[in-house]
Amino acid sequence: MNHGEAVNGRVLAAVRTGLREQADPVRAAGAGAYLKSTIPCLGVRVPEVRHIVSAAAAGAPFDSPEQLRATALELWRGAAAREERYAAIDLTANRMVSGDMGMLPAYEEFIRSGAWWDFVDGTAGRLCGLLQANRAEMTGVLLRWSTDPDFWIRRAAILSQLKAKAATDSALLARVVEANLADPEFFIRKAIGWALREYGKTDPGWVAAFVAAHAAAMSPLSRREAVRHLAPVR
Repeated sequence: MNHGEAVNGRVLAAVRTGLREQADPVRAAGAGAYLKSTIPCLGVRVPEVRHIVSAAAAGAPFDSPEQLRATALELWRGAAAREERYAAIDLTANRMVSGDMGMLPAYEEFIRSGAWWDFVDGTAGRLCGLLQANRAEMTGVLLRWSTDPDFWIRRAAILSQLKAKAATDSALLARVVEANLADPEFFIRKAIGWALREYGKTDPGWVAAFVAAHAAAMSPLSRREAVRHLAPVR
C-alpha cells in the first residue's frame, strides 16, 4: 500500500489528546506572557510534550518519511496551541528523517511561519542532522540562509551547528557568522555569541582567535557571550 503524503491520524489524535490532558492553566498564563504568544498556550512542560510525542509515535509507528513529514506539517498548520507546534518539531526527531533532505521545506516553513525564538531554535537543531548527512548540499543552503532577508532564517543558519561539537565545520560557522556581524538585531547578536560559545567548548583556541580577529566588527553582546567560558589569556 502506498501511503504517500497521508497523515498518521492515530499519532495526531494521541498528541492532541495527550497535550490537553496535561494542560495547566496557571502555567499556560505565565508561558503565554513570557513568550508573547499570539496563539494559546496549554501550559504543558517541554519534557512532557516530548514524552507525549514519543509515546504517540511508538504506539502508531510511521510507515514512511513522507507520512511523518505530512503528519508534522498537519500538526503545525492546524495547531490551536503553542505546544502542538512544539510537538510537530519533536516528531521530526525521529531517526527515519534525521538526514532526509525532503524535510528541509518543512523546517523552513516552521522557521518562517513560527517567527519566534522558541520555534526557530527548536528547528535549527534539525539542520545539523541534514548537514552531517548531506554536507555539500546543506553547506550551500546554510550559506544562502545566512544572508536571507528573514532574520529568523539567518538565526537558524547561525545556530545550525550548535550541537555538532567535533563535527562542526568551522569554516562554515565562520562564514555564517561573518555574514551577520553588522546586524543590529538582538536575536542575531545573541545567536552569534551562543554559537561561538558552544563551539568554544570543543575548540576554545579557534573561538578565541575568531573573536580576536573580528573584535572591531563584533557587537559587545556577541563578544561577551562568545568568550564567557573561555580561559582568560595570560
